[in-house]
Amino acid sequence: MHYVEGQSLSVIPPGTDARTGRAHKPRLYSIASTRYGDALDGTTVSLCVRRAEYYNPDTGVADPTKKGVCSNFLCDALPGTTVDVAGPVGKTMLLPKNPNDDVIMIATGTGIAPFRAFLHRLFMEDTVARHMFGGTAWLVLGVPTSGGLLYKEEIDAMMNNAGPGQLKVDYAISREMKNPFDGGKLYVQHVMQQNAEELFKRLDNGASCYFCGLKGMMPPILDTLEKVAAAQGIDWNAKLKQWKDNHQWHVEVY
Repeated sequence: MHYVEGQSLSVIPPGTDARTGRAHKPRLYSIASTRYGDALDGTTVSLCVRRAEYYNPDTGVADPTKKGVCSNFLCDALPGTTVDVAGPVGKTMLLPKNPNDDVIMIATGTGIAPFRAFLHRLFMEDTVARHMFGGTAWLVLGVPTSGGLLYKEEIDAMMNNAGPGQLKVDYAISREMKNPFDGGKLYVQHVMQQNAEELFKRLDNGASCYFCGLKGMMPPILDTLEKVAAAQGIDWNAKLKQWKDNHQWHVEVY
């Protein structure tokens, strides 16, 4: 199976849906490895999966009837388990063709998956893509607690591998950090707001901006950027349309 960074894979969990009596529908996961896989032999694919569980707010007890079918299957799978997949699919989240373009990545939680693949491609593998990359990669990752910082050791290694100014990483750890605007929790939109001048400048110079994570991340991001644009006298709707028309704005949320 051949795939490239930024694509997704459908996983079909075994069994049938108790409500319909039919086979479970496929679940789409962003691929977290480069085309060569983590073993670098082109025969593996990695996913970033969080076990979905529902806890009764009154009792605090997990309700197994409401657990995520596919995420629990994957998290419980043992080595050697057969996993039915389909794909790869997706053209929305591919890296820019110009190796000198900046790459801006905004992620929450497991939305780090495609960006792990990007960063391995650009800073870890001994490939032409790594040696030709002449832009800046900028990751903004939001999580509730520092314990939820996925791939932290890998990202630290990438920072060491990157050339001067080639990799910038900002964390928004909402339950442990305060934003400078109202003293509340720090989210990814606040990091973008703090760096709005740089963000807009990079995009106006041709950077590609990618978003991945829960769909609830986008409304506050768009609201924040609209306010920033208004403060700078920029027509936000026209500016966003410009970036989208230039294929610089890439969103994959779930």
